Amino acid sequence: MTLELVTVTNDAYINAASVCELINKIAMLAVDIPITLVLDNAKYQRCEAVTECARSLEVELLFLPPYSPNLNMIERLWKFVKKKCLYSKYYEKFPAFKAAISDCLDKLATEYKDDLAGLMALNFQTFKDVQVVPR
Repeated sequence: MTLELVTVTNDAYINAASVCELINKIAMLAVDIPITLVLDNAKYQRCEAVTECARSLEVELLFLPPYSPNLNMIERLWKFVKKKCLYSKYYEKFPAFKAAISDCLDKLATEYKDDLAGLMALNFQTFKDVQVVPR
């Protein structure tokens, strides 16, 4: 896991074309290493166009279980970005809102690197000796 942020941005909706653009961008960065892209279960990510795009670029798609945002690293990142540049802040115009997010994302590898070190780790709570009580 590189922890490198690769982005595709637009001012509209995320769709299969956006996901394919991201897969292409990621595939262009990798040199002779296998790529596994972890995705949630959005319909536009599971469609034939995305599956075929990934297959043609030899990118493995790994889908998280439904309703598991705690396993999705991007959800952690979005929470961090919201905290840094959106909470309790008003942006009168969309370009200022977009610029604040872009500025925050641009600082991830530098100014916010230490803040993100623990947040973006593969640390998950596990339970031992769990007993399930039937209803």
